[in-house]
Amino acid sequence: MNRMRAAVMEKIGEIKLQEREMPVPDENEVLVKIEYVGVCGSDMHYYQHGRIGNFVVKDPIVLGHECAGRIVGVGKNVKNLHQGDLVALEPGVPCGKCTFCMTGRYHLCSDVRFMATPPYDGAFVEYVTHPENLTFKLPEGMGTMEGALIEPLAVGFHAVSQSGGTVGQTAVVLGAGCIGLVTMLTLKSIGISSVYIVDIIPKRLEKARELGAACVIDGKEDVLEEIMKLTNGEGVDLVFETAGSDITTKLTPHLVKRGGTITLVGMCENPEISYDFGSILDKEVTIKSVFRYKNIYPSAINAVASGAIPIGKIVSDIYDFNEIAKAVEYNVAHKADITKMVIKM
Repeated sequence: MNRMRAAVMEKIGEIKLQEREMPVPDENEVLVKIEYVGVCGSDMHYYQHGRIGNFVVKDPIVLGHECAGRIVGVGKNVKNLHQGDLVALEPGVPCGKCTFCMTGRYHLCSDVRFMATPPYDGAFVEYVTHPENLTFKLPEGMGTMEGALIEPLAVGFHAVSQSGGTVGQTAVVLGAGCIGLVTMLTLKSIGISSVYIVDIIPKRLEKARELGAACVIDGKEDVLEEIMKLTNGEGVDLVFETAGSDITTKLTPHLVKRGGTITLVGMCENPEISYDFGSILDKEVTIKSVFRYKNIYPSAINAVASGAIPIGKIVSDIYDFNEIAKAVEYNVAHKADITKMVIKM
């Protein structure tokens, strides 16, 4: 009973199921039996390349950080959560002591322990322990698959918050992967109905259309021309770059309206790309950036529970935990066919 299975990336491109000791919660933690974990782009990047920027995989690691499950044990000081509660886990555990933590910007803490970011293990395991204050109960009627998707949705919430977007504005989202789709859903939930989506993958554009994009644009076409047609030559109020592409990042100054806002969400392949700051200055454009999220889980959970954001509809593929190696390989080989994969534990 005190053993569990874990999916361990032993080396780049190789995941194997292993047995490990089940963790024991400390006095301020809960023990959660994981039920669903989303497969994130960062998981795939570590799996294929062994690193993201300065984060390098040096030892075997458990991937997965978009997770939810059922509480099966609680520490003696846990007050508000109980055995049997369904919960979503916010995967970053900050130090709680630095200036950023003390001023509510804990996502910028340099000592954060983030699931599946080297050297910390993630949630492709049967059980995890987690601090009570970063574990959020799901309301009645909301399942743990939706709970696992709160993590990427929180990124979309933070991106829209950073942009200062308001009802009635226009927006373009560059990239219709998971983060692009949750950004679009968040924009629509606050009354921004004119959301245009750009991607080069047909199935992703089809999913964006299904979820209510005002217009989808094939990135292989002249995106600037299409956006100008849609906005009477003015450009959009808000531009969100979620693809992490050099090409789309360079496009952002040209799509935005004078006085508008660009929000950079994706991480460029080349962080030192050339950028048209002349257009930025000429238009008096605001540039915002996004690093994870902060203080968002409760509102994101409420938005899903109320039906304002149909987060479950972004899922295209579900695999069982015992098929995880096959699932990850399928994700690599069929990227164009997948909008969001989740693992059912």
